[in-house]
Amino acid sequence: MSDATKATQVMEALKLAKSEPVQRALSTLNELVGLVQGEDGQELEVADARSSAFMAICEVGKALHRGQPADGLWADAINATERWMMLAR
Repeated sequence: MSDATKATQVMEALKLAKSEPVQRALSTLNELVGLVQGEDGQELEVADARSSAFMAICEVGKALHRGQPADGLWADAINATERWMMLAR
């Protein structure tokens, strides 16, 4: 599966998870791990964007797990994933 396809699937899942109850959102975020893992041979910019998206998604998950506000973190994760999508094209 291409990086562009993975990034698109991650974006769709993020947008869906944002409106879900916390436990379902956490489950959705956990399912994204396989899509945001790096692969050998990626261009450096794409790998960096993917890593940034992964870290931002992890921050959302940590906040949700701890019962902390995550509104700004959702925006960060979506923005990082958008950057990944643009570079992966």
